[in-house]
Amino acid sequence: MPSGLIALLDDVAGIAKLAATSLDDVAGAAGRAGSKAAGVVIDDTAVTPNYVMGLSPERELPIIWQIAKGSLRNKLLFLLPAALLLSAFAPWLLPPLLMAGGAFLCFEAVEKLIEAMGKGHDVAQEAIQTHNSAELEQQKVSSAIRTDFILSGEIMAISLGTVASEPIWEQAVVLVVVALLITAGVYGVVGLIVKMDDIGLHLAQRSSAATQALGRGLVKAMPVLMSVLSVVGTAAMLWVGGGLIVHGLHEFHLDLVPGAIHHLAASAAQALPAIGAAADWIVNVIGGAIVGLVVGGLIVAVLHLFKKH
Repeated sequence: MPSGLIALLDDVAGIAKLAATSLDDVAGAAGRAGSKAAGVVIDDTAVTPNYVMGLSPERELPIIWQIAKGSLRNKLLFLLPAALLLSAFAPWLLPPLLMAGGAFLCFEAVEKLIEAMGKGHDVAQEAIQTHNSAELEQQKVSSAIRTDFILSGEIMAISLGTVASEPIWEQAVVLVVVALLITAGVYGVVGLIVKMDDIGLHLAQRSSAATQALGRGLVKAMPVLMSVLSVVGTAAMLWVGGGLIVHGLHEFHLDLVPGAIHHLAASAAQALPAIGAAADWIVNVIGGAIVGLVVGGLIVAVLHLFKKH
């Protein structure tokens, strides 16, 4: 009897060790997946604050919460099952789907550029003039969730590629962990960004002169930060969207454009060995953005042509 108990305890200890090892594997895979998706996470963080610009300050956090819930719903209810099904039955479908998503991002970015140059209608201003606050809020939330769907798709696709050789259950767990952590991180940072002016006003009312100066600095910096984020967000949409298209072309062995960008990036890295990795990354980003600008411009031109007819 004692020997049977010892054997049972040994079995339990072995199972516990196996479970701990599996959790370590999942945590490590989630960390690798999250780090590879960092570029898209930055893009998502830069794009989102623009959706609360022009709205009532007391509605900023509720709107971000609605967008965050929509983002989590995108990842867990739609993208996660789709990613696992694609991984299991049709991995060849992933590149064209990502290219289509990239083209949509490029189209939205070019539309924003046209509006900024005064050659298109200002959607936000038009909405303010023609809709009440509830309709405008819903319009902003819907638009943000649609854009998030593409960015979240890229995050999940990158994460899936990191664990594609793992068992299906581990793929699912890693994607859930990445979805939860990235959503919390992105929208937590976005919340801090959009409330920075309120934090500044609160600090400016404190008794300490240094705290007051910090508060006034935050308030003054807010419009500049939002303008910078608007530019970064648009550039990020071009970079990510163009990058998806370039990567898809490479997957289909259409290497004229991807090969040219890779060659230029390698040449830049060799010419600047001290910052070779950074030079390689910058050239790839610029190349993706140029491709995104061309693709987005073509889509906008075609759509405007059809509207005329």
